[in-house]
Amino acid sequence: MSDEKKILYSGMQATNSLTLGNYLGALKNWVNLNEEFDCFFGVMDLHSLTVRQNPTEFRQNARKLYALYVAAGLDPEVNCVYYQSHVPAHTQLAWILDCFTYMGELNRMTQFKDKSAKHADNINAGLFTYPVLMAADILLYQANVVPVGKDQMQHLEITRDIAERFNNIYGDIFTIPEAYIGKSGARIMSLAEPTKKMSKSDENANATIMLLDDKDTIIRKFKRAVTDSDTEVRYDTEAKPGISNLMDILSAVTGKSLDDIQAEFAGKGYGDFKIAVGEAVADELAPLQAEYERLLKDKAYIEGCIKQNDEKAAYFANKTLRKVMKKVGLTEMIR
Repeated sequence: MSDEKKILYSGMQATNSLTLGNYLGALKNWVNLNEEFDCFFGVMDLHSLTVRQNPTEFRQNARKLYALYVAAGLDPEVNCVYYQSHVPAHTQLAWILDCFTYMGELNRMTQFKDKSAKHADNINAGLFTYPVLMAADILLYQANVVPVGKDQMQHLEITRDIAERFNNIYGDIFTIPEAYIGKSGARIMSLAEPTKKMSKSDENANATIMLLDDKDTIIRKFKRAVTDSDTEVRYDTEAKPGISNLMDILSAVTGKSLDDIQAEFAGKGYGDFKIAVGEAVADELAPLQAEYERLLKDKAYIEGCIKQNDEKAAYFANKTLRKVMKKVGLTEMIR
């Protein structure tokens, strides 16, 4: 890690595989961030526990996510790519920050309200205090910047509020993180309901392209994508959300402009267009999928990366935690 670069922090939950939306909206754009920042990318397995998990599948999904990070180009020799649960400082700091967070602040979190509605049979305390653990994730590494979408901006705001409150009492312990506004990733919508964001938890399998879907599955899903009764390939998010979403996807994977795509498919039907999008996506994901399969077979390499990066993450996290514990008056362990 460099003293000259600012620190960037991000991560994804370790549930299921990643979607095309996760890849084009975030992961693909993370790959070159290390040129500008010292980057920490977490496999956010602790956050995933707010929903009941099958233990065996959960462990497998966490390993899959780690391998997908690396397969997509997050070099673990350059970035710190680690498991959140392997660094106990996350939960230790989260408890301390809980004691500096107000109930009213957590009550205002829209994601808690949304998830409570979806999981009415399991509205647990972890779901409620989720933003505090997220704050601990970010503040432990003294992150200067955090890539966030609109749905996560509220969590970054409460992180800043908690950090400023703590700093006002104890001095400048935490770096106050800013939202990272870099090259914006494509906002990929559901293939079944193009006014909704593509989600890996969607019950309709045809709504979502998973990164590990094979070519036939990808093309089949695009063939079934909801469009409209027109036949013109034209970008109009209000009148033609389905076609606009497919154009965004094709633009993101090929680099073609929306105008070029519209010109290319002028006079052609939706059938040809959908197949072209499916083939372009399959071609984009093929190298990633091949590298992912290779990495999963190289168990020694992946485990070596995990061990090395867990230790690196713990070193940085514990430096911050020790400062916090000292400031709040906790007794230091005798070693």
